[in-house]
This record gives sequence, C-alpha cells and structure tokens, in this order.
Amino acid sequence: MENTFEMVAKTFQGLEDVLAEELRQLGAENIEAGRRMVSFRGDKELLYRANLSCRTALRILKPFYTFKAANPDQLYEQVKEYDWGSMLTLDKTFSIDTVANSDEFTHSRYATYRVKDAIVDWFKDRYGEDKRPGVRLVDADMMVNVHINGTTVTLSLDSSGESLHKRGYRVAQTEAPINEVLAAGIILRSGWRGETPLVDPMCGSGTFLIEAALIAANITPGIYRRGFAFERWKDFDADLFDRLYNDDSGEREVAHKIYGADISPKAIKIAEENIKSAGVAKYIKLECKPLSAWTEAPKPDGVLVTNPPYGERISAPDMDALYQLIGSQLKHVFVGYHAWIIGYRDEHFQRIGLAPSTKVPMYNGALECSLREYVIFAGDRKSYVRGGGKIGRGEARKERSPRDKKERRDVRAGKPTRRRAEEAPTFEPDSENPLAKRRNPAALKMLVGKQPSLKPMEGPMMRSRGWKKKS
Repeated sequence: MENTFEMVAKTFQGLEDVLAEELRQLGAENIEAGRRMVSFRGDKELLYRANLSCRTALRILKPFYTFKAANPDQLYEQVKEYDWGSMLTLDKTFSIDTVANSDEFTHSRYATYRVKDAIVDWFKDRYGEDKRPGVRLVDADMMVNVHINGTTVTLSLDSSGESLHKRGYRVAQTEAPINEVLAAGIILRSGWRGETPLVDPMCGSGTFLIEAALIAANITPGIYRRGFAFERWKDFDADLFDRLYNDDSGEREVAHKIYGADISPKAIKIAEENIKSAGVAKYIKLECKPLSAWTEAPKPDGVLVTNPPYGERISAPDMDALYQLIGSQLKHVFVGYHAWIIGYRDEHFQRIGLAPSTKVPMYNGALECSLREYVIFAGDRKSYVRGGGKIGRGEARKERSPRDKKERRDVRAGKPTRRRAEEAPTFEPDSENPLAKRRNPAALKMLVGKQPSLKPMEGPMMRSRGWKKKS
C-alpha cells in the first residue's frame, strides 16, 4: 500500500475491538485499539472505504500536525507556524472542534478561539487585513479536530463531517432511539451475520432491524448519506470515490427473515417508514404485538437483540414486571436463542432471573449501560455444554463484579476462595445435629475425645479488662 498515512477512527466504549476487526477486513495496517478509538494506517482509498463501510465508526480523522504547547499563547504560535495555504484557500470555510484532557487547557472553547485566531492571522499576514477564510459551524469546507492531551496537541482533518451514525435513512423516530452505530456494534459483537433469524420484540423505530438487514445483505451503510467532509478537500478524487460508492459487488441475498414487533402502533408506523426509506422491507417482518403475545420463536434458533426501557427517558408502568416478563419469555419461548440485551440498571437485569454468559460495559448516550448475553438452552448447563453448546458466543470482555475482583486478590495473597455451589462438600442430611449440614462430619469425629494442645501460659495473661500477673 503506497502513500499511506495515519488515521484515527472514533467509536463508543465497548466497540473498539469490533471496529478494529472491521478495519482489518478493509485492509488497514498498524491497527491499534485505544479508548473509544482505533488508530490505523492506510491510503486515500481506505479513508474513503472506512467512511462508507465501517458500521461502528463515528468519524474518521486524519492527523496532520502534532506539537507541544504548555499554554494558550504557545498553542496560538504553534498553530500559526503551520502552512495553512496547503489545505485552505480564501474562498473556503472552516470549523474547529476541540477536545481537551489537560490541566493546562481547562476550557476547550478558549483553546478553539486561539486556534481559530492563529489560522485567520496566518492568512491576514499574507493577504491583508480583510483577506481571510470564513468560519462556519455547520458543513464547513474544512473541519479541524483539535485533541489536547496534557501538553501534546494533535490537529486532524475530520474526513466524515456529520457523525457517521447519521446514516441518512431515518425519516422519523420514537423517543430515545438507539444510536445506529451502537445498534450495529451490538449485532456484530453477537456474531450474527444473517445465517439465522434475528428478533427484536421491542423494536421501537426499527434501528436494530435495519442495521441487521444491512449487515445480512452486506450493504455499505454510507450509501444513504448526502455527503462526506473529504469531498470538499483540495485533493478529493471524485473518480475513485464514485467507483467505491457504486460498487455493490459484495452485496448478497438474505437467507433468513428479520423479525420486529412493538406494543405501540405509533412505533410500528415509524419503523415501517424508516425500513422503507432504507430499502430493506423485503428482509423484515414487522407486526404490532406486545412481548407477552410471543408464543413461538422463529426457527431455526437464532439471535434476539433488544433495547428495553431503562426507566429514564422511556419507562413502563411496572419496570420490575417488564424485566420479569423478558426473563419468562426467554426461558419459555426463545429456547435455543442467544439473547443480547442492553440495559442501565442492575436491579432490572436481576429481574430477568437468568445468569448472563457475557457482560460488556457500554455507553448509550450519557448513560453507562451494560450489554449482556443470555444463552437460552433446555436442561442444565453441563448437559448443554457436553452436547456441543457454546456459552459466550460474542467476543466480549466480561464485566467483573466486586466479589470477583476480591476473589482474585485472595488467590494472589494465598487465601482460599469461596467455593462455588457445585464444588461444595456434601453433608449428611439426616444428622441429629441441626447444624450438621453446615459442618464436615469427618472433621467433627476427629475432635471427639480430644483435649486442647496449647501449652500452659507463662508470664502475664490477657483478660477482658487490663492485664493480670499470673499468681
């Protein structure tokens, strides 16, 4: 790959490894996953492909200038030293977005002003006081991303423009719809690629359904957008982009239907409009019915994904009863399925009454949520595994509970850990001693007739109040 350069793809926490795999499949090199981002190298074609094809990327940045600055004045001087004429002309517009994680730069807006002043003054010094490119907050010709970490400043070109989660197919929405990038990431993490049915029994505006259809048919999500920021760059290659945009050679037929339902007729109407806008209606079966009305799951056994109410922006009359119903329907209707549920409150998850095989911390907007997988099988866990069943279908990091962390510390310190229930010793149930079930009979028998083996005390001895010399 010739003429390569560094790029950074932004994403949500919990989807970094999913995005890294997407970039790997596109041919990216030097891939490194970080916190809410993945860095990689590639050429101009890969930059275009990443914007068009990455389902879990929020935006693709192209870093072009890194330097040190300990205060706003140094920031101004360093920015002004760059040759801005190489990427911007007087008749163009620009915008600046700043993210600062620094003790030296505590106000990102002030840093934005200083960067803007430096760019404007660069042109004024060369072309006159009234000669400068304009500043435009929306749809600017050049969008500069400023990232400040301590005293390290990185300037990048934002190649995407509007966030990539704004696919372009959504024409209407219910209250608090799930983000398209988050929905696609959950489906990709589940391992589902269209080889079985997929169900969302509380589908809302249909985001899971549409993203699933795009994945199953291998339709690039970027084809619905009205444009990308890189189309306004000086070095934009229109022929290359047209070739990539119109390439549908990777699309495929969908073998199994995608099923969606919701209790709200209004939500179903909105979902129908969005599905029609995306052009994937032939892949999706949609109906208005409550979760309690599901009596049979589509065959063969597939994947269930859903984003139930959290009790925040959207609620139900009885949240505990809702999550109990989810658990009941999973156990009695969706046997054989892998269920992936994103939620906010632990107490709601507990009402499901099932042990998750996977937990992934994940943000949904400003809420720190958890994505949990439930493998629904008939019989007991050991029989299921012996029969070839797999627990933990997705490649996910497991959440650790505080107790798990304490047990790991105890192991490192040489302390015994609490046994699991199946490893606990069995005791005689018919013993006359009512505490026998909590004791080891063999150990008790060894103590019969025994006397304390401690040596007599010499010198002072301890009692409940103060010290007393032995007489």
